[in-house]
Amino acid sequence: MKNFILGFSFFISTFSFGQVSANKAHDAIVEEFLTNCAAKHKYTIEMSEWQSCLDQGLKKDSTVAYLWQQKAMPYFKCKKYEVGMQYLDKAVLYDKKEWLPYRGFMKCIFSKNYKDAITDLEECIKLYGNGYRMDHTYSFYMGLCYLQLNDYAKAEQLFDDYVNDIYKNRQQLEHPTAYFYQGIAKYELKKWDEAIVIFDKAIKIYPEFSDAKFYKAICWFKQGKQREEVKALIELAKADAAKGFSINEDNTVYETYPYQVRF
Repeated sequence: MKNFILGFSFFISTFSFGQVSANKAHDAIVEEFLTNCAAKHKYTIEMSEWQSCLDQGLKKDSTVAYLWQQKAMPYFKCKKYEVGMQYLDKAVLYDKKEWLPYRGFMKCIFSKNYKDAITDLEECIKLYGNGYRMDHTYSFYMGLCYLQLNDYAKAEQLFDDYVNDIYKNRQQLEHPTAYFYQGIAKYELKKWDEAIVIFDKAIKIYPEFSDAKFYKAICWFKQGKQREEVKALIELAKADAAKGFSINEDNTVYETYPYQVRF
């Protein structure tokens, strides 16, 4: 038994050392072919140079997941989703824990493959817990997917749980986007009063939130509120939107988010 324990300990130590060595080797390749090569080119106008640098790195070691993700990223931003996804799949193959959540996010926000996104995100939660990617939990993005699939009850439950978790366990760091989509789920379920209360919470945090004001106005209209008041709120939302105040997620630069209003 003693020999077995010693042997197992040696195996673990050797494995850990091997992992550290592999990580260092990967870091060196990333520095050489991404930091010191691809990053010197703007992929928006020098895509071939960007990709050539990364291809050289992958020729040296095809298992560097980060290089595969960096090959994928510019294609997504150029709306060439199918091209990008084949490379992102490679990143997931070589580092699932890091890139499976990212792929779920990309399928939800960029390529809009909602059922596939849910599959990825459910696997993430099963394997790693309900972690965060791009400022929100995996279940938040599942909620967006269910909104887009017209399954409003599932979306409502996910957003209710998300907002409650933020309030109880995350220092009450209320997020206007979280409230907005919670309100949208209520709106789609024709819970006008509840939706208005939640949109008001989003607007309290983000006073120029044009999208929240627009849907609040629609709820007012559904309730039969005076047309003048509804119209005034919509005009205020339009004015805020004209100044650039809309859903303020980073990737709205590249993609229109679900229910984002284009006036």
